[in-house]
Amino acid sequence: MKSPFTPEEQQSIDAAMAAIKRDTSADLCVVVTRVSDRYPLYPVAWAAIGAILLGGVVSLIRPDLASRIVIAIQLWSLIVLTLVFEWLPARLSIVPKRVKHARAWQFAHREFNAHMLAAPAQQHRILLFVSLGERYVEIIADHETHALAPDGTWNKIVNRFLTTVKAGRVADGVGAAIVACGAILKEHHPAPLPRVS
Repeated sequence: MKSPFTPEEQQSIDAAMAAIKRDTSADLCVVVTRVSDRYPLYPVAWAAIGAILLGGVVSLIRPDLASRIVIAIQLWSLIVLTLVFEWLPARLSIVPKRVKHARAWQFAHREFNAHMLAAPAQQHRILLFVSLGERYVEIIADHETHALAPDGTWNKIVNRFLTTVKAGRVADGVGAAIVACGAILKEHHPAPLPRVS
């Protein structure tokens, strides 16, 4: 999948991540995805509803039309509407917000669990999850790290991120969130001092 960032933006994000890796003993993962789910049933369901309604309207306006013509109109409208709703922005517009956020939440927690399974020895970690299509962002931390941060810290980071994204600067928002999460990790899980021999 193509990165949503320009090479310069990606380089800046990578540099922020490298600084956290160098300065802390914890792990910060960043997942930015275009969508959290393909929502395959929504285009067909909405197209079917649209085709049925169109058939009903045509039958009311022109009751003299033969049934096979109305059925043909419904079939063609079903095909056209399905194709229209397959276009990602249209598809996301017909999916209820609570469904989109539920799928993004599930995806975020699956990613966090996958990172935990990949490196079980690493006890301290934060996942910054951003789903662009759903306009969803979540920060997930291990229990200890989550408890060490003062109340409201995670919400402040998310709110600042959302403000930056609304201004059209997604990469800046991701970069600022990485730096903010890194500051928490550096304070509570600093890198071990090098041994002096």
